[in-house]
Amino acid sequence: MSDRQAQLFQRHLETRQSQADQVLSELGYDALLIHSGRSDLRFLDDQGPAFRANAPFVSWVPQPFAEDSLLEVRVGQKPRLWFCQPDDFWHVPPDPPAEWWADRFDVRICRSAEDWKTCFSQERACAVIGRSGDLEGVLGNGDLNPAALMQYLHEARTRKTEWEVHCIREANRIGARAHRAAASCFETGASELEIHLTYLAAAGFDQDQLPYNSIVCLNEHAAVLHYQHRSARKPETMHSFLIDAGAQCHGYASDITRTWAADQSSDFAELIKAMDQAQQHLVAQARAGQSFVDLHRETQLAVAGVLEQADLVKMSPQDMVESGVSGYFMPHGLGHFLGVQVHDVAGLVSSRGEPLPPPQQYPALRLTRVLEADNVVTIEPGLYFIPTLLERLEASPEGRQVDWSRVESLRCFGGIRIEDNIRITNDEPENFTRQAWDG
Repeated sequence: MSDRQAQLFQRHLETRQSQADQVLSELGYDALLIHSGRSDLRFLDDQGPAFRANAPFVSWVPQPFAEDSLLEVRVGQKPRLWFCQPDDFWHVPPDPPAEWWADRFDVRICRSAEDWKTCFSQERACAVIGRSGDLEGVLGNGDLNPAALMQYLHEARTRKTEWEVHCIREANRIGARAHRAAASCFETGASELEIHLTYLAAAGFDQDQLPYNSIVCLNEHAAVLHYQHRSARKPETMHSFLIDAGAQCHGYASDITRTWAADQSSDFAELIKAMDQAQQHLVAQARAGQSFVDLHRETQLAVAGVLEQADLVKMSPQDMVESGVSGYFMPHGLGHFLGVQVHDVAGLVSSRGEPLPPPQQYPALRLTRVLEADNVVTIEPGLYFIPTLLERLEASPEGRQVDWSRVESLRCFGGIRIEDNIRITNDEPENFTRQAWDG
């Protein structure tokens, strides 16, 4: 950890403390307690999913795998961290607080949650963030996840500090390296599982340490937007490869998608090039003051333009969007906020916490706000050949405008998605992903 990075974290923590001081004073709370979370077990089992600390905790403490720890924040005081390191020979405890960040907190090492649970039972005005089942014996007179406080803190997280930007930039650098390794593995004719293992090795992470479950698709599997399997069997014929996979740095995520064609002279390879150009055009428009809903509409027009140029649909792009035809080929939203959560908070509310639901014609949108400087978002247009959606399109009046023989020839490729992570500014956005890829 360089001195500059340590200074970035110090300023980040000062910002978090200032935000907490303001909201605690405004709402009349004496203290804010943020729990890191606790592992869950599966029903009738003694095992559960891999633990990941609660995002509000990680936005303060750069320890995304610290279970049953508690952050105590009071106005004008150094935050106290009750850091749990169990005396346990069954499991490895979390790494102890590192020197570069530990001195920013009043650290109290504890062996279990019982060491801090009873400390707050007499608090008269306390706000607590976490799951109620994890916090029995802690709440006392405290308020659990009070709406006004949560809205304030969520809104604060929409504008990234320089520390957060550093972490997301580094997560993109790791992710880009691993994506390149996965692409090289695909070129050897490897299976989805082999490609996935290559990605992990290049990233230097186990799957449980990544910010989300990697999507590794060969051929028609790319038509399943959240394809959850990784087949060990190699396809008889290799057509295409789509990978949606990220990395993390101190709990902050990258979320990158790329698509590849096995035959660079194929029509599908030309579609990838056209979609890449469309994606970069959309990225260039993403700046402060831009409505993300309007940008999503531009995305539908861009995808429709690709469909028209490829002679897949014999309609103008405007007519495809107005009739909904483009939505059959791109059924998801353009992107989302990114941070300590891959789909970060506050995407569907205004800066004042007022609901901003997605338009009826775009129900999958995860971000409906006007963009602001220091937002970090994903831009991820797609074009897919999804059987169930194509069946509906074929049965519609507009289905007569589709060249179904050409569509049929492309079904085996599954689809295309290209995703970058960008920082919004008042001018051109900073594209973390392309910087990492080109660097």
